[in-house]
Formats: sequence, C-alpha cells, structure tokens
Amino acid sequence: MTEQAPKDQTAADTTGDQTAKQTTVLFNADCPVCNFEMSHYAQYADKNALPIRFDDLNSCALQRWDLTADQAARRLYVAHEGQLVSGIPAFRVLWAQMPKYRWLARVTGWPVVLPISEWLYDRVLAPMIYRWHIRRKARSAV
Repeated sequence: MTEQAPKDQTAADTTGDQTAKQTTVLFNADCPVCNFEMSHYAQYADKNALPIRFDDLNSCALQRWDLTADQAARRLYVAHEGQLVSGIPAFRVLWAQMPKYRWLARVTGWPVVLPISEWLYDRVLAPMIYRWHIRRKARSAV
C-alpha cells in the first residue's frame, strides 16, 4: 500500500544546508508486541543517529498522518521519501534505513519470501495483533 506521506517529512542534515529525508514510523505504543519491537528500533536509530522518527498513534502525532486511529492500529505505517507504505513494505523500508537490519529488508524482498511474508503479515499477524488490541481496549473500558 503506497499513499502520500504525512506532513513534516524532512529533518535537517547535520552536514549543512541540505535536507535529509526522514523516515517516520507510525505504530501502536499501547500494543505490547508493537511497542517492544519499535522501542528496540528507536533505541538503535537513536544510538546510531539515524533520521528515523517514531510516532505513537495514541498521541497527538497521529494528526500528522491522514489516518484514523483504527486504521493505524491495524498495521505498521512508514513514511519515506514522500511515500506512505504499510505492512511488510513498511517494515522493509524501515529495515533498509538501519544498517544492522538491511539484510532483513533484502531477504524479505526475495521473490519467494516476499509473497509469503506479505501473506503471513496481512492474513495472520496483523489481524491477530489488531484483535488483541481491540480486546485489550474493551477490557480497559470496563
């Protein structure tokens, strides 16, 4: 899925006047699985001074994205170079921006691996994590 990226997609380059493209990740910090994984990536990006911003969909940062909270809770979204991608393509963009994980971006792009990983994410993992999120929200509302 590719759409227009949210507003505020550039970060100043430390080398001068030029602007570096920033990768922005939208994730659900209330989801223990999502938060664990994205916190790990955020720490890695921070430690290595990578231009990656992590937005929690439960914060006012969601306003920058042209998505509802429910849409955003259903899958991972990443904005990069003016494009908004979701699902496995979003993970692949994120991994490609982090030297330690570039191999994972390459492997998940292989012709045999890509359709399998997309199917697993779209049909199994994302729906399962979303249903878990809905149940957690319902329990906390009671």
